[in-house]
Amino acid sequence: MQKQQQVEADHSTLAVSTMKQKLVPLRWYRWRQRVALPYLFLAPFLLLFILFFILPLGYALGISLFADRLVGGTVFVGSQNYLQAFQDSSFWEGIRHMLLFMVVQVPVMLCLALTFALLLDSGVTKLRTLFRLGFFLPYAIPSVVSALLWGYLYSPNFGPFAQIASSLHLPAPGFLTDSGMLAFLGIIVTWQWTGYNMIILYAALQAIPPELYEAALVDGATGWKVARYIKIPLIAPVLVLACVLSIIGSLQLFNEPQIMATLAPNVIGDHYTPNLYAYNLAFNDQQYNYSAAISFTLGAIVFVCSYIFMLATNRGRLR
Repeated sequence: MQKQQQVEADHSTLAVSTMKQKLVPLRWYRWRQRVALPYLFLAPFLLLFILFFILPLGYALGISLFADRLVGGTVFVGSQNYLQAFQDSSFWEGIRHMLLFMVVQVPVMLCLALTFALLLDSGVTKLRTLFRLGFFLPYAIPSVVSALLWGYLYSPNFGPFAQIASSLHLPAPGFLTDSGMLAFLGIIVTWQWTGYNMIILYAALQAIPPELYEAALVDGATGWKVARYIKIPLIAPVLVLACVLSIIGSLQLFNEPQIMATLAPNVIGDHYTPNLYAYNLAFNDQQYNYSAAISFTLGAIVFVCSYIFMLATNRGRLR
């Protein structure tokens, strides 16, 4: 009897050990599939992200806490550069320019993008593929080339509009002046980015279930009512995202004013935009520490503006 019990115990122990041996590879396989394999595919991106974003960002943050002195060399100053940035009138003048630019340019651009997207989605226009390509093509042109192109068109010296005005004995277009420069920059940015935002909004419209349109038709809604009460409310999150990205891009405007500075140096100074100011501080004045502080201060302002806008839009949707 005791021998039989001992044999049964040995068999049960062997079965348990065998089961454990089978479970170990199974657990390892599941861990590899659920944890290790995704991170393995993410590894190239994470490596590049750390090398070209996190490390430079950390380095810039580090040098923003130092300053170069004639006596003593590079010394740690803590938040002194940031306090100086908040008291810098040149920096805030660039912020004021970009806020004025943003308040006018972003709504105009998004309204045009939304209008074109609704027209394409409604099927009113023929050759929609050709129209999509035509609207999107300016985005594919580098911003430097766009600025040079528009600068040539509106140049008061050798541009075609100036030549036509001169032949008609009319004054040359005043876009490259103090009063018209922001409008001129707005034209360039709107021309370049309207098609990009239109494609995003059009893709969101294509994702709306067609059953909603059928229900609206049954209720007697057509045309503008469908767009107003169905399409626009359903793509509102995408529209908010496009607006946030446009706000961020407006406050970080750099290529266009830098190119226009060669055509209108008396209008666009070294601090016309915050990014242009930080660039000139670093590469013209060799004030790398203060330039880094200006860049991080601009990043904080961009974050605050984007957060305020998203908070306001979220409250509006909740109401």
